[in-house]
Amino acid sequence: MEEFDLIVIGSGPAGYVAAIRASQLGLKTAVVEKDKSLGGTCLNVGCIPSKALLESSEHYEMAQNSFKQHGLNFKSLELDLTQMQLRKQKIVSDLTSGIQFLFKKNKIKFFQAWGSLRSPHEVQINQELIKGKFILLATGSSPVELPFTTFDENLVVSSTGALSFKEVPKKLVVVGGGYIGLEIGSIWRRLGSEVTVLEAGDQICSSMDRELREKFLFLLKKQGMKFHFNAKLKQVETKENQVKLKFEDKKRQLQSFDCDKILIAIGRKAFTKNLGLEHANLKTNSLGQVEVDSHFRTKQKNIFAVGDLIAGPMLAHKAEEEGVAVAEFIAKGSCHVNYNTIPSIIYTWPELASVGQTEEQLIDKKRDYKRGSFPFIANGRAKALGYTEGFVKVLADKKTDRILGVHIIGPRAGDLIAEAVVAMEFHASSEDLARSFHAHPTLSETLREASLDVHKRARQF
Repeated sequence: MEEFDLIVIGSGPAGYVAAIRASQLGLKTAVVEKDKSLGGTCLNVGCIPSKALLESSEHYEMAQNSFKQHGLNFKSLELDLTQMQLRKQKIVSDLTSGIQFLFKKNKIKFFQAWGSLRSPHEVQINQELIKGKFILLATGSSPVELPFTTFDENLVVSSTGALSFKEVPKKLVVVGGGYIGLEIGSIWRRLGSEVTVLEAGDQICSSMDRELREKFLFLLKKQGMKFHFNAKLKQVETKENQVKLKFEDKKRQLQSFDCDKILIAIGRKAFTKNLGLEHANLKTNSLGQVEVDSHFRTKQKNIFAVGDLIAGPMLAHKAEEEGVAVAEFIAKGSCHVNYNTIPSIIYTWPELASVGQTEEQLIDKKRDYKRGSFPFIANGRAKALGYTEGFVKVLADKKTDRILGVHIIGPRAGDLIAEAVVAMEFHASSEDLARSFHAHPTLSETLREASLDVHKRARQF
């Protein structure tokens, strides 16, 4: 029986990053992955392919609507969806091949098999067992299905199927007003679909700062996306390449709707199928998650779990940091993940990005705070780019001026938020940001100006 210091089950962002860090720290490491392609959901059917299509569809829409302002005119513009999908797949292939290279470079043993616990120290792969002093469970998550319909990934699709359409659907219904549904809905709206969102609640992106999500909804409607709130899907039928659905509206009246495709994006759940938890005397909680302590240890202290398997936001960067923390805890005896500085990003247009607490959370906690904001329309670089929708908001403690939260809706918000994350990691004040050099002209100046506005010093007209 082959033995290892650490066996990682799953090769997504949590698993492959943990394995690489463990190897760097001198641990003999193996990774077990059920799929042929490394990288998990994120690289293969999630983060990366969706961003590739978002970028391509954004260019297409700009070529249709915005390039004339730059003096660029086309005699004809054609959509080649096949080429767009090929580009997406090449990006995925390049990145997954990169992980294979990193595994070889770091001397990580890779088993392409379904990994299942057979004891607290043994993992079955195919017909053999391997032994690990420590085991890390990093099997990620899967899309949640509705009880009255299943994914066929053709007409009734999860995010996986929705990223691989061979034709642009004339009518697409998105069930769920979270980031997955809105990102994918934005892709197909830009490419020509009529997109309708059914949201069971009364708002989109409920965890986001209210001011941001209200502006976001306004802009999505302006772009042509349609919304039904307090809408509960009741029935889905497929017939002759069409989807017929019924939903209950906010007046509790039954509405009928026909579409070409329906995307069910109501959330994801921890993936523990055939993981063999029972062989290690482990159970999942009521949410289907594996419970861990502050060092990511399960009830069996040599077995760890991270990422989408445990509580917290299902974000790739959160999973990565947890994977690194486990490797360092095993090798060094200590680890730390600062959950107060996890950024959240929605890669639509405009982008949304947040870190820290929202205004609503601060009000609920009766925390005294100051706020500053600055619009992109007053930023020279945003004007030059032609992307002036949105604003930056900075929230700081009223007494200490320590930054408590930063919220951005606008161009490249996902990149801009990194400065706020670093500032909060080092307990910076809004004055620290306001007094720091920001090159001119750049989009990052909006963050500086919002920080200045906390002190009523913003330079806007």
